[in-house]
Amino acid sequence: MNSSDRTPADLLRSALASDPTSPLVTFYDDATGERVELSVATFANWVAKTANLLQGDLAAEPGDRLALLLPAHWQSAVWLLACSSVGVVADVQGDPASADLVVSGPDTLERARACRGERVALALRPLGGRFPQPPEGFMDYAVEVPAQGDRFAPFAPVDPDAPALAVGGVELTGAQLVAKAREDAASLGLAPGSRLLTGRTYDSWEGLGAGLFAPLAAGGSVVLCRHLGQLGEDGLAKRVESERVTNTAV
Repeated sequence: MNSSDRTPADLLRSALASDPTSPLVTFYDDATGERVELSVATFANWVAKTANLLQGDLAAEPGDRLALLLPAHWQSAVWLLACSSVGVVADVQGDPASADLVVSGPDTLERARACRGERVALALRPLGGRFPQPPEGFMDYAVEVPAQGDRFAPFAPVDPDAPALAVGGVELTGAQLVAKAREDAASLGLAPGSRLLTGRTYDSWEGLGAGLFAPLAAGGSVVLCRHLGQLGEDGLAKRVESERVTNTAV
């Protein structure tokens, strides 16, 4: 990645310029058997569409706070980078009552109703499927995002020294996040082309670093596993082999 990258969105742009066809996020849900693989280009397209939804339809502005109530999931990773693209603070598992808007999975809808701003719900179904019945008071992400534009341009430049992420009581600016991601990449032994498998959850920096930001900063990719404990040792060994995993953080 480029040394001039100072926000997570910068890291994604550099990855896109370097090798758009290489895998970036491979997601497994070992409770359902789901597997999804997104190349850098496909992931960036989802990010662009989501950022356009966030900035356009949801009228989010730099500095707004978004309570992100999602588990470790490929769509959660998309939202994290979309927030960075707009300049919105992603408050992971944050308090919806004090947020400007909220993004919720199917298991946290009641908690999310405390938000007085815009509410978005994700069904987290295979292939990004929609809810069979949209939850009352929420926009269904899977219904709204396909029509969004494939290219994104922020209305205002994103300040790398402004808050970008809050998780586990820690708040980071975009520049601090990138620096921390690079440190984690080094400590995990990641290099360009590395493929990191992780079963960590997305409710701590350790989970977010291993599950997205460190591989992105290193020019590598992540095999993000939800419910990894259900796989078993033999299954894990087979996955490490089949996915050409070079590093693990479980």
